[in-house]
Amino acid sequence: MVLFIYLYLFLTLSLTLLLLHLTCRRTTRRLPPGTYGLPLIGETLQLISAYKSENPEPFIDERVARFGRIFTTHVFGEATIFSADPEVNRFVLQNEGKLFECSYPGSISNLLGKHSLLLMKGSLHKRMHSLTTSFANSTIIRDHLLLDIDRIIRFYLDSWSDRVFLMEEAKKITFALTMKQLMSFDPCEWTESLRKEYLLVIEGFFTIPLPFFSSTYNRAIKARTKVAEALNLVVSDRRRAIKRGERKNDMLGALLGEEAGDGSGGGRFSDEEIVDFLVALLVAGYETTSTIMTLAVKFLTETPPALHQLKEEQEKIRANKGESETLTWSDYKSMPFTQCVFNETLRVANIIGGIFRRTTSDVHIRGYTIPKGWKVFASFRAVHMDEEHFKDARTFNPWRWQSGSGATCPPGVFTPFGGGPRLCPGSELARVMLSVFLHHFVTKFSWEPAEEDKLVFFPTTRTQKRYPIYVQRRNTTD
Repeated sequence: MVLFIYLYLFLTLSLTLLLLHLTCRRTTRRLPPGTYGLPLIGETLQLISAYKSENPEPFIDERVARFGRIFTTHVFGEATIFSADPEVNRFVLQNEGKLFECSYPGSISNLLGKHSLLLMKGSLHKRMHSLTTSFANSTIIRDHLLLDIDRIIRFYLDSWSDRVFLMEEAKKITFALTMKQLMSFDPCEWTESLRKEYLLVIEGFFTIPLPFFSSTYNRAIKARTKVAEALNLVVSDRRRAIKRGERKNDMLGALLGEEAGDGSGGGRFSDEEIVDFLVALLVAGYETTSTIMTLAVKFLTETPPALHQLKEEQEKIRANKGESETLTWSDYKSMPFTQCVFNETLRVANIIGGIFRRTTSDVHIRGYTIPKGWKVFASFRAVHMDEEHFKDARTFNPWRWQSGSGATCPPGVFTPFGGGPRLCPGSELARVMLSVFLHHFVTKFSWEPAEEDKLVFFPTTRTQKRYPIYVQRRNTTD
């Protein structure tokens, strides 16, 4: 009993000193207003519960209403500045490597790996970002990837029954496409087994990271280990193949080519570095694009005029091609309304809600001082759903992106792929994947939701529905 009393007094004294320290800092530096929530855990529970609900906006909306577009909170064990201001967000993105550096909670680092592109810094990040961009640019997609994208999407759509869970099927498609791009694997039993482990890894991103108490997080860490072991074997096999003079034109081949001096150079990558890099790219390419596919279909289904216009655009392209003829780059460039649907899906769904950064020095902005070493979260979602920037922001309206619509989008307002030195290198690839998927989906099938099934705007593996739909193949004469 005495031990508990001493422990209680120690914790009370520690928290009191912490609050006094924070109060002193407030007197010397003008921090944005806000609240720190409960001792130790801060407002982490409120943040996670909001993002597992059908409407995660209240966490930010309520605080913006009380404190303004920049406010202070305490999440994931640290005091954090949240920004719902597009100019502040742009300032954060553009000053990467100067005033800010990439910084994510340790739980994410454990799942992605310390050598993932998301967590790299400095010259290594610049080198790897450049390599990734060069392997997913328009020329590479047009000349090397588009044929595989078309072929793999048709392969999976041809296997559908009359009732499918669209989210699950989209995940299979995007995982297969990403595996093909990264390591030249076609869909097989091994890739499907690896995909199932990835499902467990991704669940770990949306849980409280307590290794001894969270079974979900524990499963994610174990699954991550299995994925790393499987990819290590692939890297080792590829190294041996290179010694035999065998090379493949994929991302893994580019990584091994870089270390061999075929590219910009910079030294040999360890197997751990390559595996971490591949793990993170698989997460990025697999989870985000599949969610975009599913939500695009959902939003189109709920907006019949938009679906009708998209069908017209895609059927016009299909009418000029043979039944088994693949799409070309010229076809892709003939889909302007499809690109409007893509933009609006990203705006409303906000697959990437924002980015974490850490200050490398005191930062003065908007009359506030953010101390060195503090976390900053630039919220893209808050800006995308702000009525000041987008009329009827909660409404899916792809026509707002048409030229001549009268809508304007100032710099830093629409940032679904981030910006600055960390602009997502796969943005064009994601556009092509969705465009090809929607082309084959709307020209091959008619469909209807199998039941009342409402997807959340920020889907996570814990809260998203699988979006079951009844599909019926259309006759070519329809």
